[in-house]
Amino acid sequence: MPRTWLRKYGFGSVTLLIIISLLILLIPILAKPTRAQSPHQFSSGYIPQRVYDANQKKFSDFEAMLAELARLDVVFVGEQHDDPATHRLERAILEGLGRRRSNIIVALEMFERDVQSNLNRYFAGEMSEEEFLKSSRPWPGYLSDYRPLVEFARVHRWPLIASNVPRRYAAAVSKVGLSAIEAVPAGERKLIASQIQCPIDDYFKRFAETIGNHPGAGAGNADRGQNTDQKAVIERFYYAQCIKDETMAESIADNLNPQLKAEDKPLIVHFNGSFHSDYRLGAAARTNRRAPKSGIKVLSIIPVDDLDEINVDEYSKRGDYLIFTLRPQR
Repeated sequence: MPRTWLRKYGFGSVTLLIIISLLILLIPILAKPTRAQSPHQFSSGYIPQRVYDANQKKFSDFEAMLAELARLDVVFVGEQHDDPATHRLERAILEGLGRRRSNIIVALEMFERDVQSNLNRYFAGEMSEEEFLKSSRPWPGYLSDYRPLVEFARVHRWPLIASNVPRRYAAAVSKVGLSAIEAVPAGERKLIASQIQCPIDDYFKRFAETIGNHPGAGAGNADRGQNTDQKAVIERFYYAQCIKDETMAESIADNLNPQLKAEDKPLIVHFNGSFHSDYRLGAAARTNRRAPKSGIKVLSIIPVDDLDEINVDEYSKRGDYLIFTLRPQR
């Protein structure tokens, strides 16, 4: 967006950053689900894709990938929220793992901890789907994107974890910082991870670059005050990101039982935006911190324009497995 336009209408870069970031937080609130689809509309069909095994440094295939993932304790599936092929692949992943494992736990970033009781009641048949959706704040596109995962788990009687921190707490932290957690009522503190770490590390650098302005980049003396304010804003939003990652990681780790025999341990499949797990950072790193002896792998789904022309070096560090799929033609 041209700087002259920003000056004309009175927007500074920090103000614009705050507006954009708040809109990102509010998107799930503003959207409303549409009418439910038929439960029979879950067939995955053929999905053009290529699988890359980053550890072996070679292209593999979908079934070989699933065979390895099925032997793990935790699989992070990093998605592109707005990509239809990604969501169809997620359903195919869950189906394939279900052919190999009977003890699976599905965990979703897309539901927050304070709606777990509603999820449990819906799975137990004590609440209709309509009641469940009205009381659980489903994400935009729930019916096409996430309902297939929820219903697949429900039909197979697999537990489903609402892993994320309630949005209101993340929004509060983005406004005032981590001190906002101190104001959370004692009875609600369990909805946020008990242990929170927000180091200024590579994850922070990626976060700052992603939201548009890396702190200190190109800073001149005239802009020093503005850059200081901008850095403070970015840090607060980073802290909000951290409490999401920490809460998702704790939700996963709390369901790992190290006392069980290997054959009795469940496989936890966590679906989240890829930023939360790419490069084994975010929620993936925080899960590993809590459960260092668990088998954890990261899968990242990446839409591309051409499956025959993929520069794997550009993506190879993002996950243990990369699934490339075709980006929708616009």
